[in-house]
Amino acid sequence: MKILKTPGSMQRWTTQQRASGASGERIGFVPTMGCLHKGHLSLVAKARQRVGPDGSVVVSIYVNPTQFGPQEDLSRYPRPLKNDLRLCREAGVDAVFLPDTPAMYPKHNDASYSTYVVEEQLSAEFEGQSRPTHFRGVTTVVTKLFNCVLPDLAVFGAKDWQQFVIVKRMVQDLNFPVRVMVAPTVREPDGLALSSRNRYLNAEERAQAVVLWEVIQEARRRVRSKKLWAATALRAVLAPVLAEYPSAHLEYLAFFESETLKPRDVVQKGTHLALAMRLGNTRLIDNARL
Repeated sequence: MKILKTPGSMQRWTTQQRASGASGERIGFVPTMGCLHKGHLSLVAKARQRVGPDGSVVVSIYVNPTQFGPQEDLSRYPRPLKNDLRLCREAGVDAVFLPDTPAMYPKHNDASYSTYVVEEQLSAEFEGQSRPTHFRGVTTVVTKLFNCVLPDLAVFGAKDWQQFVIVKRMVQDLNFPVRVMVAPTVREPDGLALSSRNRYLNAEERAQAVVLWEVIQEARRRVRSKKLWAATALRAVLAPVLAEYPSAHLEYLAFFESETLKPRDVVQKGTHLALAMRLGNTRLIDNARL
């Protein structure tokens, strides 16, 4: 497994891999911020399935500062690099792109970095309201990673559904020659979506964190029992579920169209639900199609 630390070395490696093999989708890419878990490894498996044994799978590990707000957890975000590299080797990853911030956000003559990529419609709702600069950081770093890795396809997790839709739109709008794919959310036995931030939870908060999955399950039961719901009415019947978990503080609970992210006033089978919660100092998100 190659470990590449600069944009130039990453680009050269990809170019060599593509030139030495057959035509078609050759380079599969999984962008991560590290602290890898089974959810990340499922993305690696999907990338491998697409490129086949003769293709190459690249994982990037980079904690991107531009997607963190001023009061967020950049400094304490877990960085177990040795374990991450071990997991990548065991999963059959061909190369890990491991850049540092000066390589990703270079300064010029002591001037600060100044070029960003901004999606202006899909990023306005939900996470965009709660974290106003977050998606500017995401679209900028994904653009830069695509330019470094030069992949044929990239795999994202469904847990960050809004992020996936925004990246997919960006790829279409900016004519990137990259196929963007999504893989299902991987969950703990009690339904909690795997997340690197789950390790922040203490025992009581971890027990309360199942509220996200309980809300999704109850919403699905309600939609199965009745074809159409007013969004306000469905929120009202979900309120007792939230009340069972007093340590969980709801930030938003939204119903929307899966592909356009347009809010829905009427909820039915196929409508998407997303929610964000705070448990202590930890913020968790989840989503599902009803």
